[in-house]
Amino acid sequence: MVTAVLPLYLVAGLHLGPAAYGLLDGLYGGATVLLRLAGGYLADRTRRRKATAGLGYGLSAAARLGLLAAGASTAGLALAVTADRAGKGLRTAPRDALIGLSVPPAVLGRAFGVHRAMDAVGAFTGPLVALAVLAAADQAFDAVFLTSFCVACFGVLLLALFVRDHRDRPGPRSTAAPRAREAAALLGRPAVRRLLGAACLLGLATVGDGFVYLLLQRRTALATGWFPLLAVGTALAYLLLAAPLGALADRIGRTPVLLAGYLAVAAGYLLLAGPLGGPPLVLAVLLLHGLFYAATDGVLMALATPVLPERLRTTGLALVQSGQALAYLASSALFGLAWQTWGVPAAATGAAVTAVLAAAATAVLLGRRGGQGEA
Repeated sequence: MVTAVLPLYLVAGLHLGPAAYGLLDGLYGGATVLLRLAGGYLADRTRRRKATAGLGYGLSAAARLGLLAAGASTAGLALAVTADRAGKGLRTAPRDALIGLSVPPAVLGRAFGVHRAMDAVGAFTGPLVALAVLAAADQAFDAVFLTSFCVACFGVLLLALFVRDHRDRPGPRSTAAPRAREAAALLGRPAVRRLLGAACLLGLATVGDGFVYLLLQRRTALATGWFPLLAVGTALAYLLLAAPLGALADRIGRTPVLLAGYLAVAAGYLLLAGPLGGPPLVLAVLLLHGLFYAATDGVLMALATPVLPERLRTTGLALVQSGQALAYLASSALFGLAWQTWGVPAAATGAAVTAVLAAAATAVLLGRRGGQGEA
């Protein structure tokens, strides 16, 4: 709900320019990198992955109230956004570690694909709810933030009551909690370094959803009230493609599917820079954007899971996700600056070229020894 309306709220409501929005969007996507690592290590050391994930979900829920209290204050908004991303930083790696511990390695792609498809159900319905709330509340964004807070509280309650924590499987060293030195030693593994490099490249190749939707609105003169539906389109494509692409990655290899995602997003950026307009542009870009997420998000985690030791899996996943988030922060800020300085066509074309170069570099990294983490 919040993701669907926040770009419009910041740009149209608070009149932020592209560069300022890019910095805030980068903060939204890439903040709290160190907290991701700390949360991952904490979950591994205490072996309470569910509790760590629950703390993250709770913090993100509370951040919705922070958006309410911030009003038009840019500093207040930045603080609320940071709190929300801190929650995401805490929860993502423990949640993905729980998924990885729940299934055999041969079906990791399918498992993460199913999870991402379920996540996309919320991403699909959330903007529709936001649209209904805006219509009922006379375009009051505060009503969306409050409704989102209530829904998030239900999510935390479901996690607390119904999700089962997974303890480490029996092993020769499963009784000892991992030490910080062991966690730092993960970077000494060539496979982990290659995955971290691939994650950073993926972050650099990604322009934030908000930028994509704002560009679509400008290119098609979409009415403000229909803006949340753009997120619905991406979520629908993601929902339909996540599980099938995850299963396909298990069959043909995860690296080829990941690379196809890069090419899809590059094609979407080129369309935003080209002459195509109207509904065909909207449909094509949203389909390619959803395909990009379906081919990369869960597949990257499926690639990483088998090469990480079980007792440090949450820490390792947090390391990979942190590299991606830090690169995304730089990418979003640079895209906003390029948009403001050189205009939309040049910025979008540059993003497409970056995605293609990132795909080529990732192919080299993960192509060594047949790719990492292939089941």
